Amino acid sequence: MSRRVVVTGCGIVTSLGLEIPEFWDSICAAKSGIGRLERFDVSDFKVQFGGEVKEFDATEHLDIDGKEVKRLDRFCQFALVAAAKAVTQAGVNFEEGDPFRNGVLVGSGIGGLNEIEQQHCTLFDRGPRRVSPFMIPKLMVNAASGNISVHWKLRGPNSAVATACASATNAIGDAFKLIQNDMADVMVTGGSEAAITPMGLSGFARMNALSTRGDSPQTASRPWDKDRDGFVLSEGAGIVILEEYEHAKNRGAEILAEVVGYGMTADGSHMTAPDPNGTGAGRAMASALRDAKLNPEDVQYVNAHGTSTPLGDVAETTAIKSVFNSHAKDLAVSSTKSQLGHLLGASGGVEFVVSTLALQNQIAPPTINIENQDPDCDLDYIPNESRDMPLNRIMSNSFGFGGHNACLVIQKAA
Repeated sequence: MSRRVVVTGCGIVTSLGLEIPEFWDSICAAKSGIGRLERFDVSDFKVQFGGEVKEFDATEHLDIDGKEVKRLDRFCQFALVAAAKAVTQAGVNFEEGDPFRNGVLVGSGIGGLNEIEQQHCTLFDRGPRRVSPFMIPKLMVNAASGNISVHWKLRGPNSAVATACASATNAIGDAFKLIQNDMADVMVTGGSEAAITPMGLSGFARMNALSTRGDSPQTASRPWDKDRDGFVLSEGAGIVILEEYEHAKNRGAEILAEVVGYGMTADGSHMTAPDPNGTGAGRAMASALRDAKLNPEDVQYVNAHGTSTPLGDVAETTAIKSVFNSHAKDLAVSSTKSQLGHLLGASGGVEFVVSTLALQNQIAPPTINIENQDPDCDLDYIPNESRDMPLNRIMSNSFGFGGHNACLVIQKAA
C-alpha cells in the first residue's frame, strides 16, 4: 500500500510579497503585482512591464553572507529564500534523523539566465580570462536543488526538472511519488525562475508571446477575457515541504493539505502552441484524478494554467470540459496569473501554494481583469472577486512549451 503524502510548509517569493499572510491577503483582495520593470533600462523594449520582485535582498531572509550570495544566480537566491520560509513553517529539523531520507526536487524552466547574459558580455568585452569561475555552478538549472541540499545537508534524492512552464508542478509531482514509494520521508520541492532579463524579455517579446498592454500593466494579464493578447513575464519562487503522513504526525507537525494525485502527458504536436483540442492536457487531468482514485465531481476548484494567451486559454477550457463533463459547469476555475503574471517554471510552485491556502481558508481566489469574457471560454472563472466556498479537493494545472502537461490534486487536511 502506497504511503500518504502531506504538505507541512510553504514558502514564496513573488511580486505580491514574500510572506504568506501578506501574499494571501493580496490574492484575496484581487490585487495585481504587475508594474513597470526597474532592474534594467527598458526604454528601448517593446514590452516594459512585468511581475518583478522588487527590493529583494537574500541576506535579509537567509543565514548567509553577501559574499556567498554573489555566488548564486537570482533564480537560486529566490529558491533558497522560499525554501527557508517553507522549512520554518514546517518546523522540520534536518539535523535529526537520517539525512538520506530528506531530499530536494526543484524545477526551473531556464535557470541562471542572468548569469549567462552577464558572462557573455564579459567574454566579448573583456576576454575569456575575465569570465567568472563561478559561472557554470551559477547558471545550472540544478543549482537550486543543489544549493538547497548543501544549505540544509540533505543527502536523499536530489534532482531538478526542466519542463518549461510545467517544471514546478512536475517537480512537486515527482517528489510526491518519491515519498509515496518510500524513497524519502521529506522532500523540499517546487520551482524558481528569474527570467526578467534583457535577453529573456526581448526573446519572449519577439515570439509575440507577451501582452503589449503597456498603457495599463495591471490589467494586461486577463485570462479568458476576449481582449487578452499574451502573458505577462514574471519572476519568483514557490517551494513546499512534502512529508510522509506518519512522519509528520509523529513530530507534531501541522498538516496543511494532502497530495493525492499526479498526472503528466505530452501534446506531441508543437514546440510552443498547445494542442487546440487540449487532448494532452485533458489526459493529464484525467490521469491525476485516476491516480487520486477520485471522480470528476469530487473536485470543487481548478487553479488553472490560464496564461492569458489566445490559444492556451481556449485549449485549457476545452480540456477541462472534456474531463469534467457535466460537472464542468459547477466547477470554480481561476488563474493566479491574472494577478502575478507568468512565473514560467516557478508558476506551478506558487500556484500549488495558492491552492493549499485556498483549502486552508475555504476561499477560491479570483481571476482579475475579466471585463468581456470570451464566449469560447464559458466556464465559471471566479471573475474579479475571490469567493468563499466549501473546498475539499483542488486540481492545479501547468502546461509548458514542448507540449509538457502536468497536473496535481490536493485535498483538505483530514
